[in-house]
Parts: sequence; structure tokens; C-alpha cells
Amino acid sequence: MSRAQCPRCLRPQTHCLCPLIPHLDSRTRVLVLQHPSEVSHALNTARLAALGLSNAELIVGEVFEDLPKLLNRPGYQTRLLFPAEDAQPLQAYAPNDQPMLLVVPDGTWRKARKMLHLNPLLAALPRVTLTEGGVSRYRLRKAPGPGVLSTIEAIVQALETLEAPTTFAPLLKPFEALIEGQIAAMGEEVFQRNHGDK
Repeated sequence: MSRAQCPRCLRPQTHCLCPLIPHLDSRTRVLVLQHPSEVSHALNTARLAALGLSNAELIVGEVFEDLPKLLNRPGYQTRLLFPAEDAQPLQAYAPNDQPMLLVVPDGTWRKARKMLHLNPLLAALPRVTLTEGGVSRYRLRKAPGPGVLSTIEAIVQALETLEAPTTFAPLLKPFEALIEGQIAAMGEEVFQRNHGDK
């Protein structure tokens, strides 16, 4: 028998994160394209980000038939948050520029690349990147390299860059509670053995 689940945050009712999820406004519109394999992931940070931002939308899929409609936002400049040789740093965009539609793929690097391959319109978007050297609070996994952030952390950093001096840190509260809960569930000894500093 499965545990009762919160229909909003998709966490077990006993560990519902909804009271910690803020309701933040942003000038930037965030469109998260989530690979289906991420939906049931215990740390579904993209969902937390979409729930905490009033100007955000989360779409699950691998091929997005509605992409032309989703990307056609009059008054917004559309950018893909994904590394590339010709990607512009987000700091290049001043807060008084035209607002941005920030498209954020959510999945492993391999799955995100596959989503771009399967959606040529997505792959053709101008790309933007975050400041190098961001430190992840995601203590439950080994990052594949320095500066690699979870989806929610990347969204917070992007918004704080585009909309300085506004802070979007409250968006990280449910994420941090989720990580603390996972560490508590596995026990400190197991956490230290598997994820502690080597």
C-alpha cells in the first residue's frame, strides 16, 4: 500500500513541503521543460521552483508539440539556459532590458541534450549561462563538475542575476528542507559514509 501523497508538491502527506513553498513574482517568465524520468524523482526541484514562482510553468515531456506556442511570448526575449560555446552570460542582460522568457531543461545532462536533439526549435534558441563557480547546496549527490547546480538553484541564480537586487532565496527553503529530510531518513552515519567530504 502506498503512502498518501500531496497532490501539489507530490511529497508524502507526512512530508508535505507546501507550507515552505513561497509565492514569488518575477518579471522573468520561467518555462521548465522536464524530462519524464524526473517527475517521480525524490528530489524533484523543478516542480518546487515552478510552484514557488507565479510567472513559471512546468511542462513534462521529451518531444514538445506545443513548443512554437510556448515560446511565442510577445514582449519577451526567449533564451535557453544551457551551456554552449556561444552562450551569453546572464550578467550581460541589464534589469531594464526587455523581460526574458527563460527556458530551463530539467533532467540529467544526457537527457537534457536528448531533449534539445528531439526539439530542433529548442536547440536553435540563443543560449545563456550562469556565473561560473556557483556552489550547490545539493549535498546528496556528487556533481559531475564544479559549479553544477540543481534546477531550482540554477533558476534562483538566474533570476537574482536578471532581477538584482531582488532576492529569490525563499525558493530554496523547501529544497533545503527536502535535503535535510532525506539526510535524516538515511541517518547521519550513512550520509557521512556516502556523501560526506572525502
